[in-house]
Amino acid sequence: MKNISLLIMFTALSFAACGQADNQKKQNKMTELPKTEIEIPQGYEVATLGSGCFWCIEAIYQDVQGIENVKSGFSGGHVASPSYQQAVSGTSGHAEVIQFFYDPKIITFKEILEIFWATHDPTTLNRQGNDVGPQYRSAVFYHNEMQKEEATYFKQRLEEEKAFDRPIVTEITPFSNFYVAEEYHQNYYKLNANQGYCQYVIKPKVEKFKKAFAEKLK
Repeated sequence: MKNISLLIMFTALSFAACGQADNQKKQNKMTELPKTEIEIPQGYEVATLGSGCFWCIEAIYQDVQGIENVKSGFSGGHVASPSYQQAVSGTSGHAEVIQFFYDPKIITFKEILEIFWATHDPTTLNRQGNDVGPQYRSAVFYHNEMQKEEATYFKQRLEEEKAFDRPIVTEITPFSNFYVAEEYHQNYYKLNANQGYCQYVIKPKVEKFKKAFAEKLK
């Protein structure tokens, strides 16, 4: 009787293990999205950054010398071509990001990172102000080893110098995909400057940025 009980228990555990393995395989398959192919203009490089609501980030980088074609979208998740509603639900795994081309003869990736870490709080996990969720995480999606090294070094340097009161939680991860957000999200601040969120959240960030980085403005 004891042997039969042990056999039943072993069989049940085996089925459970198989079920977990199947679920893991399904999850891995779900996260394997094709890498986004990017056609980069000659003489330019590409950057993909997340630091909260993409309306805020877009409004900042649109006015930087050497930066062109700023697009708001989603990166780092497991859902192909997500809608805004899917992204803000926090279940798609994507971060709200901007992607743009930059001319390294005018602005370096190091200078881009300087603006990045100065214009958001990289110590709040999955949050920027009242915007809460993994879609608002701080992230650098690097496109090559140079960007990875620059971002890693910059982050370590900021931590060593105790530039912030709390540890930096910025995610530094290889770029895999980018999905452009719906058209009404593009150029949002410039087209909706009188909207409440723009007035009370974006405008103060933009004004602070312009004051701190006046020499880099277009």
